[in-house]
Amino acid sequence: MWLADQWTDYALIDSASGEKLEYWGDYLLRRPDPQAVWSLKSEKNLWNKTDASYHRSSSGGGSWEYFNKKLPEHWQIHYKSLTFNIKPMGFKHTGLFPEQAVNWDWFSELIKSSGRKIKVLNLFAYTGGASAAALSAGADVVHVDASKGMVSWAKENVASSGLADKYIRYIVDDVKKFVKREMRRGNKYDAVIMDPPSYGRGPGGEVWKIENELYPLICDCMDILSENPLFFLINSYTTGLSACILDNVLKLTLVKRFGGSCAADEIGLPMKASGLPLPCGISGRWLCKP
Repeated sequence: MWLADQWTDYALIDSASGEKLEYWGDYLLRRPDPQAVWSLKSEKNLWNKTDASYHRSSSGGGSWEYFNKKLPEHWQIHYKSLTFNIKPMGFKHTGLFPEQAVNWDWFSELIKSSGRKIKVLNLFAYTGGASAAALSAGADVVHVDASKGMVSWAKENVASSGLADKYIRYIVDDVKKFVKREMRRGNKYDAVIMDPPSYGRGPGGEVWKIENELYPLICDCMDILSENPLFFLINSYTTGLSACILDNVLKLTLVKRFGGSCAADEIGLPMKASGLPLPCGISGRWLCKP
């Protein structure tokens, strides 16, 4: 497992009984997590001292319950040189997936050590954690997401990280359509990052199902890679999609065409209370050089 263990402003304190307990800066949040199937709570005194807890509804969705009247609507946390704006959302999320820091560190080092200007395409780019990390490492970035609200949030995170003067284009569009247009235009990228959802709809009602669309999208993305590509990163939180599947897909696409090497694994966060890892998703990485 690839662990995001370099955080100072975020900490996964404990997890049990389908929930996790986390410090986001100074604020303690309690949120659902289906991976925590065990029942033993290591930090029993903290579980009932949260600033806010998210409760699922039996009819779907859920809502936040606030216990701290001074909890702001949004606040900031830092990861190394990056600053992110945290906002509790309607579907348990905060606008940031902290486990992704292990990938930010991986590709940031590749960009810095490449010795050239790297052009990164970030697809399904959400609130821009990966975009900010790539910018900070010295890359130019094209950030694509179908949600106008998420793109606006990404702009906030880039500005808060002191990167607003760096080269980044923000695109509100359906990812599949955007990639097809880039193919026709002949635009090229040195690296691609994608975090595709299990299911989604584009701004024009376009339907996305990962089991049908992931492989064709990767094939299309290969056609917009430069003659000397650097890396390709796929993240997934889809239940039932294993790291082995991502590894197979990368071998059948990127490795077959360009050579290089690939690897896939779970990504996760260490729990402060027990030292055990909590799996949070999977990532597949392709690197042009072995």
